[in-house]
Amino acid sequence: MARRLRPVELEFVESAPLRLVFAAEVAASPKAVYAALADDVAGWPSWFTGVARAASTHGGQGREVRLTGGTRFTETVLAAEPDERYAYRVDTTNAPGLRALLEDWRLTPAGGGTRLRWTFAADGPAAFRWALMLARPGLGRAFRESARTLEHRLSRT
Repeated sequence: MARRLRPVELEFVESAPLRLVFAAEVAASPKAVYAALADDVAGWPSWFTGVARAASTHGGQGREVRLTGGTRFTETVLAAEPDERYAYRVDTTNAPGLRALLEDWRLTPAGGGTRLRWTFAADGPAAFRWALMLARPGLGRAFRESARTLEHRLSRT
């Protein structure tokens, strides 16, 4: 059953009790990377590890995401700055323990490509935060693998 999370705003990315930050370089322009993040939400399952289904809602102001294990999220897009930033918060989920979650994607030019930085800002009980810290290496691997897959996907277009 879906639960409503605490609504947070963009400042939460700096003040969250738990912040996991991952970065990678992608040999594609910020414009192409932003388009994959924000304009082609339905394409996320083809490159982001663990995403089984994703759909844009409310004219691009929201998202619905389902992970391969059955976890579901409804989200509100908080920042959609072409070629620079894409951020969203989770409004409802069936994931246990989560109180608030905001994901922030930052894009900066890097050589002939893009430096992609993903911040996973979360709040939950101490045991939840501890478990998420233990999961950090796996999330990092998933992010790096997803960045490589995205790079490969964008090189074909």
